Amino acid sequence: QVRLVESGGGSVQAGDSLRLSCVTSGISLSTTYMAWFRQAPGKEREFVAAISPSDVYIDYAASVKDRFTISKNNGKNTVTLQMNELKPEDTAAYYCAADANQIISPRVTGEWLYWGQGIQVTVSS
Repeated sequence: QVRLVESGGGSVQAGDSLRLSCVTSGISLSTTYMAWFRQAPGKEREFVAAISPSDVYIDYAASVKDRFTISKNNGKNTVTLQMNELKPEDTAAYYCAADANQIISPRVTGEWLYWGQGIQVTVSS
């Protein structure tokens, strides 16, 4: 059974940092593509970041590049999203996603097979 569980969300002020974690089970991160998406109220789910099994491929949405960092620890089966310099527009439910197959278009929601339940991040100004 594949399970993705996010943690680390919360409410912060603009300029603060948060670190989201996605603890996985039922998959091996050494052979799995991972990503983070987010969905704000009234908006479509949008791509945030992705990382390949070997860490060779890493991609970020323009809105978070240079502020967010995706990484993973294969031994701990954990993917993290370090979020710095948070802005109110970062407010959203954040979702961890996984797929053992090659991801052709990582920014497309439908490319990903497994999803976490989501965790809320709220940034106030």
